[in-house]
Amino acid sequence: MAKIKVYNMKAEEVGSLTLDEDIFDVEYHEPVIHQTIVAMDANARQGTKSALTRSEVRGHAKKPYAQKHTGNARQGSTKGPQFKGGGVVFAPKPRDFSKKVNKQVKFLAFISALSQKLRQEELTVIDEIKFESNKTKEMTNMLKAFGFDRKTIIVVPEKDENLLKAGANVPNLKITTSMLLNVKEIVANRNLVFSKDAIKKLEEERL
Repeated sequence: MAKIKVYNMKAEEVGSLTLDEDIFDVEYHEPVIHQTIVAMDANARQGTKSALTRSEVRGHAKKPYAQKHTGNARQGSTKGPQFKGGGVVFAPKPRDFSKKVNKQVKFLAFISALSQKLRQEELTVIDEIKFESNKTKEMTNMLKAFGFDRKTIIVVPEKDENLLKAGANVPNLKITTSMLLNVKEIVANRNLVFSKDAIKKLEEERL
């Protein structure tokens, strides 16, 4: 069983927490993490871009001028890509970019990324993350206490309006819940911060 220190919001150590080894002590699988994130990015693409080819643009196939004796290159139609208003060469068309990843692979990527964060000492557990008001100053004071100056994601058990408003204007900060956290967010943020309750909820509902 992996153990981690627990802090309060002033970065003072207040205890320790035993983590579930099935989630936080898993071998690092970089190819699986990469495959999952690539699929997530692909699935986020709308695939709605479209342009008209020369056979689809408005116009006709009449020659714009005589074949010979004009001094210009011969042209068969004004619908060609070299003319203004003509068709696009290899025009993009709507398509589905989505990629399928099995649930087991997604889960392995998720717990592998979490375990790697713990090994790299980039995972922090705070006893309770709760603000009395929604002032940005409260959030910045907490981040400064821990020395978090890079991209940080805070994970709480459920949506907290005060917390969301306090962090809304803080750069490089994201706030999410334990059930919405995904592998891309884990990898993209340097500091992964959990409340104690969020860790427990994640272990109960993700296994």
